[in-house]
Amino acid sequence: MQKKETFGEMIRFAIVGTTAAAIHYAIYWILQHWINVNVAYTIGYVLSFLVNYWLTAHFTFKEKTSAKNGIGFGGAHLVNYLLHIVLFNFFLWIGLSRELAPIAVLAVAVPTNFVMVRFVFKHFKHE
Repeated sequence: MQKKETFGEMIRFAIVGTTAAAIHYAIYWILQHWINVNVAYTIGYVLSFLVNYWLTAHFTFKEKTSAKNGIGFGGAHLVNYLLHIVLFNFFLWIGLSRELAPIAVLAVAVPTNFVMVRFVFKHFKHE
């Protein structure tokens, strides 16, 4: 049963993650034409984070939102954001285009984020 539950969470996480990534990328892609790419990336990340939290709680892990999992999710995403921004700038530095760098970031950051977020929702359940 545990493997089936974890597999379902991974599938739902992929759906939510794809949605959040699409929101993040769309906002970034629009804004990067007018403002600094790091600012555009950050704004996209923050807005997608809000959608991601709600969907992760209710759809991926079928939990209610709470202060505990909100703080845990925020903490996991702070680490995730730092990983994103470092990787984003690294990929720009090695010559990837502004359009492709965010996609390369996701390939590295998504698996790490799943492990952190799953820990939050499994260990900080709503009281």
